[in-house]
Amino acid sequence: MNITKVYTRKGDQGQTSLVGGQRVSKASIRLEAYGTVDELNSHLGILVAMLPESHEKTLVERIQNSLFNVCTNLATDQDQNELPASAHLPEGAVKELEEEVDSIMRELPECQGFILPGGTQAAAQAHVCRTVCRRAERRIVALAEGATISSEVQQYVNRLSDYLFVLAKKLNFIAGKSEKKWQNACK
Repeated sequence: MNITKVYTRKGDQGQTSLVGGQRVSKASIRLEAYGTVDELNSHLGILVAMLPESHEKTLVERIQNSLFNVCTNLATDQDQNELPASAHLPEGAVKELEEEVDSIMRELPECQGFILPGGTQAAAQAHVCRTVCRRAERRIVALAEGATISSEVQQYVNRLSDYLFVLAKKLNFIAGKSEKKWQNACK
């Protein structure tokens, strides 16, 4: 899609258009859901800027592209419109995240307990991405309580937060940065 004009003035009264043309309030839960996914995508952009050329960087960029599919899916009222092709995740997207989580977990030393988000800047940013992803998931679940949402979207966002958690751990491990455990966990 080519963007030929940035402003249209159509949203000046607090309404916007969904895929299919339906006008809704910018305060709707649907916009909150895909707006939070958009926020996650921006945070992932910061993470990508911190990563060296690597498998992880390539995968996070692929995830960013998939999040556009997620936003298109969420911006489509499936009770009134058929999903466009761009609203579907790439084939095997959920499985790819599951396999990546499993692969990373095999690489890492076993670590028990809760950890404080942090470590390297990239790992800390991955934790920020994880928490925004969890918020996006909560918004999507809330939307799904009253609207039809593709199950693949909910599965993908759920697996994505898991991936971001283990990615943060891997980034710290690669850098030789020890993670700090929550000190009150056993009190």
